[in-house]
Amino acid sequence: MFGRKSCCNRQMGFGFGNQMNANTMSECQVVEPTITKCVEEECIHEVPHVCPIHTHVIKRDIYNHTYTPQYSCSQENQVVNNDCGSCSNFM
Repeated sequence: MFGRKSCCNRQMGFGFGNQMNANTMSECQVVEPTITKCVEEECIHEVPHVCPIHTHVIKRDIYNHTYTPQYSCSQENQVVNNDCGSCSNFM
């Protein structure tokens, strides 16, 4: 594209320009287009999650009522006096 002389005489632009003497010919350094390399990285992150689990206990006290008869007995003593009269009746 550019002749060797025009490339080397430039101080700015492509490559680095070298000072030329009348007796020496110097070569320029040619900078090629940049090659871009793509590197993919995977970053693994652990994200802790809290999963609250609540247990509610309902306690039931169940009372089963049973009935047992309890017998009792009572007694009444009565006195019957058969009074046929008095001793004077026998006289």
